[in-house]
Amino acid sequence: MKKYGLMAALLALTVAAAGCGDNNTNDTAGNTNDNANANDNDAALADNEDVNEEDITSLGDEDADVELSFWLFGATGYPELAEEYIEENPNVSITFQEIEMGDHHNNLFTALSAGSGAPDLAAIEVSELDSYKSAEDRFVNLYDFGAEDIKDDYLDWVWENGESVEGDFLFGLPTDIGPTVMFYRTDVFEEAGLPSEPEEVEELISTWDEYREVAQTILDETGKPMADNPETVFNAKRDQAPQAYFNENDELILDDEPYVREAFFETSEMIEDGYVDNFGMWTPEWGGGMADGDFATLLAPAWMQGVIKGNAPDATEWRVAAMPEGGGNWGGSYVTIPEQSEFQQEAYDFMTWLLAPEQQLKAFENMGLFPSTPEVYDMPEFQDYSDEYFGGQNTAEVFAQSALEGEHVHKGPQYGDVNSEILAGLDNVFDGFDPEEEWEDVLNRVEQRTSR
Repeated sequence: MKKYGLMAALLALTVAAAGCGDNNTNDTAGNTNDNANANDNDAALADNEDVNEEDITSLGDEDADVELSFWLFGATGYPELAEEYIEENPNVSITFQEIEMGDHHNNLFTALSAGSGAPDLAAIEVSELDSYKSAEDRFVNLYDFGAEDIKDDYLDWVWENGESVEGDFLFGLPTDIGPTVMFYRTDVFEEAGLPSEPEEVEELISTWDEYREVAQTILDETGKPMADNPETVFNAKRDQAPQAYFNENDELILDDEPYVREAFFETSEMIEDGYVDNFGMWTPEWGGGMADGDFATLLAPAWMQGVIKGNAPDATEWRVAAMPEGGGNWGGSYVTIPEQSEFQQEAYDFMTWLLAPEQQLKAFENMGLFPSTPEVYDMPEFQDYSDEYFGGQNTAEVFAQSALEGEHVHKGPQYGDVNSEILAGLDNVFDGFDPEEEWEDVLNRVEQRTSR
């Protein structure tokens, strides 16, 4: 099994970007910082057709002594939090760039590979992080800045995800995480004659066997599937396992360890039994299913609560229960400091402020970003949390329990490639393909893809 280096990853990303380049009609925007590092960032932004002016937020005095640039993906709300930091540190200005996740990682790979144009701080999604770990020389080792002193502020397994395999290099500090739970519809459960209060549902469904039994009851009584699509079911089972697709030597282990194979076949069985539909994630039909109660459960991470609220703003039937047989994690990110930064200490100072427990609580309250700092779970604001959308339930407690059950799982730089082939295989099973034959095809496709 070959190591997946920075340049190989960059080549793959460049090809992908070229394939969709014709559809990219966004305007460009530049950073107005005056120092040399900022000029590099200006050039990088000017070359990125996926950056619009509305993607850029600048805080602080344009003549500040320290001018930081921070690349993010999605809408995090961090610029709003950073206003407090700027008030306390008037010698610092910060320019935020927030764009779509794929474009963000492509741009970061390009800047790191070119040796210029990288920001002072860059977020990296957890499933992408291992793609960068073969390029330690392109990043600052946060242990060199004393990060060991704040290690205990974070969940152990989340911290380990940000380290090198040897544990002597820390690439980034964790932002939010995605502890997984079972979102469910009270009206579908009640229509099937089942209890619907969260405590009752957790007692009813504590194992996967019980999940299947309830699925059969719901199918018999309502005609509705238990789950929305194969991806969410497979992800839930996969993320409960102590190993994923690669070992820590980045060797493929799909056919050597039982976990992923079992998750694939158990998901396939639920598909064949009619318990799992195939509402494509992020499609209008999927969102409509959330609004109309077309499926009974959604096995998903904490950040999915915002997706549910957005797709079904008028629904009053959604609640949250623990995942059968324990939680997992789906999502989250890390903030890194590229080696190119000329303000490395200042970037580290801001990073540690932004991701400290106090600010993570604010990020949870303001944006729904679930904290990677367990100290927050004991804060009064967290303990007394109530989400009216979910019937006044303290959903934070359910997410926290899942987070505390998490374990470090090595992903490997080609995690996304393997994952996409497995999900394609499950789609084929939904379309009627034999699971045994499809699993063999998945193994063949994965081997071809990862050995290039």
